[in-house]
This record gives sequence, C-alpha cells and structure tokens, in this order.
Amino acid sequence: MLIKKETTHKGRQLKWVGAAVLVALYTSNSWAFSIDDVAKQAQSLAKKGYQAPNNNLPSQLRELKYADYQQIQFKRDKAYWAKLHTPFKLEFYHEGMYFDQAVKINEVTASAVHEIKYDPAYFDFGKVPHDADTLKNLGFAGFKVLYPLNSRKKEDEISSFLGASYFRVVGAGQTYGLSARGLAIDTAVPAGEEFPRFKEFWIERPTANAKQLTIYALLDSPRATGAYRFIIHPGKDSTVDVQSRVYLRDNVTKLGIAPLTSMYLFGANQPSPVVNYRNELHDSDGLSIHNGNGEWIWRPINNPRRLGVSTYQVENLKGFGLLQRNRDFSHYQDLDDRYDQRPSGWVEPVGDWGKGHIELVEIPTNDETNDNIVAFWSPEKLPAAGKEMKFDYRLHFTRDEAALHDNNLGWVQDTLRSTGDVKQSNLVRQPDGSIAFLVDFVGKNLSKLTSDAKVAPQVSIGNNGEIVEQNVRYNPVTKGWRLTLRLRVKDPKQVTEMRAALTRDEKPLTETWSYQLPANE
Repeated sequence: MLIKKETTHKGRQLKWVGAAVLVALYTSNSWAFSIDDVAKQAQSLAKKGYQAPNNNLPSQLRELKYADYQQIQFKRDKAYWAKLHTPFKLEFYHEGMYFDQAVKINEVTASAVHEIKYDPAYFDFGKVPHDADTLKNLGFAGFKVLYPLNSRKKEDEISSFLGASYFRVVGAGQTYGLSARGLAIDTAVPAGEEFPRFKEFWIERPTANAKQLTIYALLDSPRATGAYRFIIHPGKDSTVDVQSRVYLRDNVTKLGIAPLTSMYLFGANQPSPVVNYRNELHDSDGLSIHNGNGEWIWRPINNPRRLGVSTYQVENLKGFGLLQRNRDFSHYQDLDDRYDQRPSGWVEPVGDWGKGHIELVEIPTNDETNDNIVAFWSPEKLPAAGKEMKFDYRLHFTRDEAALHDNNLGWVQDTLRSTGDVKQSNLVRQPDGSIAFLVDFVGKNLSKLTSDAKVAPQVSIGNNGEIVEQNVRYNPVTKGWRLTLRLRVKDPKQVTEMRAALTRDEKPLTETWSYQLPANE
C-alpha cells in the first residue's frame, strides 16, 4: 500500500471562489473541446469491460533504478510552446522504472484537437543504455508545467502529472511535497487498493497573457471511469479548480473523493526512534477538517507500527486538508529537501457534497521515500454502476495555514509529546509511567485575551486511557495557551483516542484537537 515518492531536491484570508463564479468558469468555454467530450468517453468506457493498457516498455528501461531514471531528462530547448508568446510551457516525462504505461497527450486550440507525438529526440538519456529502434513506439509517461512563478526571468516547474492519477502543484517559494489524486478506490481495504490512472490528457493552448492553464483528463480503472477538468492558477498560493464526473463500472467498498497523499516519518508528537539532527521529517503534520456544522478539527499525523484508519463523519463539508503547520526551519534543519517549504493542501468543496466521512489512512514506513499518509472524503451512499457522480472543488496549495482558519477560533500550532513525570520534593523530575502531551493553541482571538483570563480545558479520552493530569496556562511566547495532558494507557496493544479544546464561559475558544495514540507506542 505504500506509494513510492518522486523526491525532489496583504490580506490574511485566502480568496475563496464562490460556486457561482466557478460555474461561470466551467461553462464559458469557446474551445473545440470541453469536459462534456471527456465525459462521453468516460461513460462509454464504463459500459464496457476494462481493458488493461498495453505495456511495450523495453526491459532495459523497466528495470531502471530511481537514480538512473532521473538521468532521462527532457531537453529544455524542446519545451512545448517554447516558440509561442505564452508564459506557460510543457515538458514531458519518459517512460521508465514503474512509470511503464504511456499516456496520450493532446493539445486543444479554438478550432482543433491534435495529439502531441512522442519523439525520443526530445530527451537526453545521460548514461542510460538504450536502443533507439525500440523507443520509436513508446509514449510519454506524463508531463510537467513550467511558468515564471518566482521571477519573470526564470521558468519554474509549477505542476507535475505523473503516475496513476497523481499530480502535484506548488505556489511561489514552495517545493514539492504532498500529492493530489483524481480518485482513490478501496484504500486500506484487505482485498487491496485499486489505483485508477489518467490514460489521456487534453491541454488548452494558453494565450500570450494567460494567467491560468486548463487541462482535461480521462480516468480509467477496472471498476471506475472519470472525466476531469483542472484549471491551474499559479501564484503565491497556487489553486486548482477541479470539475469531476465519476462513473462506476462495478461495486467498490470505498470511494475516495479529492484524495491527498503525503509522507510522515517522525515529528514533535512522535519523535524519531533513533538520534537524528532533524527533529521533524514530514510533508504534512496534520489533518484539518471544517465540518458543515461549523466545527473545526485538527488531527496530528502519526507513523504507526501497524495500519491505522480514522474516520470523521461530516455533512455539507466545508473543507479538509493535509497541512504543514510547522514552518520553522530549525525544526527540520534540512538544506536539501526543505520540508519547511512544502505546501499544505486544502480541499474546498463547491456545492453540497451531502453526507459522508473524511478518512485518514496512516501506513507504517521506515523511510521518507514512501508516501504513507492518505486523506479523502467518501460519500455515505454510492449510486448504481454507470450513474454519474459530480464532485467540484478548489484545491489550495499554501504556506499560509493561518489564513485557512476562522479568526474567531484558536488553532493548534504544536503538539508535543514527552515522557510523563512529576516533580519531587527535591525538584527532580521523576517519570511516573504516564505519557504527556503539550498542545499549544494560538490565534487572533486568543492573543486578545489577558494572561489571567478564565480559560478552561474540555478533555475526553477513550476507554483505553485515563487522564491523570490536565491543566491550561498562558503562553507568553506565542500569545496563546498551552494545554498539558498526562495520561496512562491501559492496554498498550490498543490505540488510545483523545479529544480536547479550550473554552471560556462554556463557549468554544479553539478548534478540537483530536488525537489517536497508536498501539505499541
């Protein structure tokens, strides 16, 4: 179930786009191609039996190691649209390693649609041995989008579509971290996960002054098909407007909508088991949920010793995401991978998605090259095979996590874990067999309170734990409040659930901190 990663070395509020504006964007199409054209193909595929894609990749490319595959680079002077006066450019990925299935890529203009043909002359193969004759009938594995994001004088890679239905997007000053996906099927189900793939893309040729890029995609898998439209808006916080139509071929146990995939190895709430100069190593440190009833939930992520699945029932979901809240470089100390610059991914539904649940899947991993964290929304009921499901949403890729939140509620800045102890009469701290969690809440509303304000904790714990101490105190450094919990676990082989929030005059001051202490921790 682990997904191998491709590693790569003012107003405060986000500008949310309302449903009416998004609908206008979706319907104002004067091109020779639209999502309706993709949907017709997806519907037609759904009525037929699944046909696995052909694989004609030579063994010398299929058996490449990652470092060797990285040697195969698209020649920058061959960039698509390089000779056009447009800020967007395309480059392509070669087939190789586990990217062994070609995707068809088309260009859309106002009057025509034509395929962008593969040519091995587009690529520099470095020291990778290859036979030119065996490459003629191959195709592209995917593509990347270039745009002058950080400087007008330099074209930056802002998006990548490579492998299954995975894609990445970054904003200014960000580096690749978590990935988004078109669809997830049966994630963390014993029978095994199914990975739908984008088999064909259509990309609109941008104009000279284009500020956005439109991409269509046809999704296919043994039990589902789909039509997608992505409108990428590059910027400080890049956004992607997603319009999707999904059709089931057959029954599925679990359908994941707007899935996000990330990596968590260790962090403040789960320190490294071995000495490491990096105190934290992750692309995301928590799941955030904004429920339709107004509740905000923060769930710190773990790297468990065995598969963990957490679900949160929601109705009329307002948003969810895998966030990288900790932006302090000193917590990471990594000059190569710059985890402090990894974007948070936030999903903002357009329209009412109805009843369902947010699911967080945590998969054990021993190294940072595996994407071991998945989060998605799953509908309560699924329609019959062939019936259309529509899910529209906006994806935000941001480093300004505070702007995501309601200023009237505080939010969790840090979750710190420690061995529980008690001060003796000689002032020596003596471990007492408990586990301690220190949760720092911050926010505009909390910063306005005086240090002697009557702030109270509201704490609950599942049957597998016992709270032996809880207190809250003002934190003069963050201008917020720190909750300290000490608990004893009854059965270490079982998970322990906890929830906490801060209140004043019995009214909520903060989001809900929801934590699952993994088994055998």
